[in-house]
Amino acid sequence: MAESGVRRGVLITGNWKMNLLRAASRELAASVVRALAARRSVAGGSGFAPPGAGVQVALAPPFTAIDVVRDAIRGSGVLLAAQDVAAAREGAHTGEVSAAMLADAGVELVIVGHSERRHGQGETDAIVLDKVQRVIEAGLLVTLCVGETGAERDAGRAEEVVARQVGAVVSRVDLRRASLQIAYEPVWAIGTGRTATPEDARRMHARIRATVAAAAGGEAAQALIIQYGGSVKPDNAAALLAQEDVDGLLVGGASLQAASFATVVPSW
Repeated sequence: MAESGVRRGVLITGNWKMNLLRAASRELAASVVRALAARRSVAGGSGFAPPGAGVQVALAPPFTAIDVVRDAIRGSGVLLAAQDVAAAREGAHTGEVSAAMLADAGVELVIVGHSERRHGQGETDAIVLDKVQRVIEAGLLVTLCVGETGAERDAGRAEEVVARQVGAVVSRVDLRRASLQIAYEPVWAIGTGRTATPEDARRMHARIRATVAAAAGGEAAQALIIQYGGSVKPDNAAALLAQEDVDGLLVGGASLQAASFATVVPSW
């Protein structure tokens, strides 16, 4: 978590990936809102805090369900997120969805550079940078995903790879003007059931913050929210969030059940 005196906030994002049709998406979003409201009531809270001042929750449904999820979470304080965005602003790019289109649909946060895009769709650091810049231009929040493969970790190159991915973006983006978060998601832990140990996460998050400090200054680095993603579940979420420099979670499979996802969200 944030160091004493540093208020970074906590961000918990549910990434639904390519799951759920529109009716099921609407119901899941509504169930998440109800589950979070129930926990808030028990805790005696009065509502969600804005990003950077408390715990914030975001849901990233498939593109086809953005409108129904938007309607289901309206007024709840939950952020509407998108799972990806086009690298281009507009034009002849069949099948792509631009940042401006996402903003027009009510999206507030966009996930960029997820490992399933980097390794499944061949996205390079340059493409990821273009996407980040398009999201920033549209005035939206952006979560930059970074992480190493199992082979890269076994070769002792995990920190080198992650530092390169981070540096490719933060060296080209003015963090004083951009609403950017980073999510560390070791590729070997995505959907495998394997999870980085809390110490693994702490060490890599510290390296990410140091990389940002070198590129953008200590103040920007200390203000940066860094999430952990990779087989996050209710039984390991608290231990991960207890680590210094771990400021949130990017949740995959566990976000597809409202009760499971609500349990991952810490009390506020």
